[in-house]
Amino acid sequence: MADRFRFELVTPERMALSEDVAQVVVPGVEGEFTVLPGHAPVISALRPGVIEVALPEAGGKTRIFVKGGFAEVDADHLTVLAERAIPVEALDVAAELETAEAELAAASDDASRLAAASAVERLRALGR
Repeated sequence: MADRFRFELVTPERMALSEDVAQVVVPGVEGEFTVLPGHAPVISALRPGVIEVALPEAGGKTRIFVKGGFAEVDADHLTVLAERAIPVEALDVAAELETAEAELAAASDDASRLAAASAVERLRALGR
């Protein structure tokens, strides 16, 4: 299984996904990064955005919108602890955008403003 690694996506409510995958694109706070088998160890905070998971058997991709959290990578494992995780096809973009805009308006510090503004930007891009 040198061409795969274990990917686990965990939310406070449940284990959202646990699969052997070929590649995952993660929305880190310093930019998107791609995790492949044998990746160097990394810990990164997440910004709101879409995680793209390449599934080797299906030959397809799964896209999941995440709202904040952390990613921990080592050579054969990626764990994402996400505040929220919603498959893109099940995402109500208008409702999520409304919530994110309300959070942006209510943000009282720079970190909250940055997270809310990032969510608004990503959701607007998904809504196009």
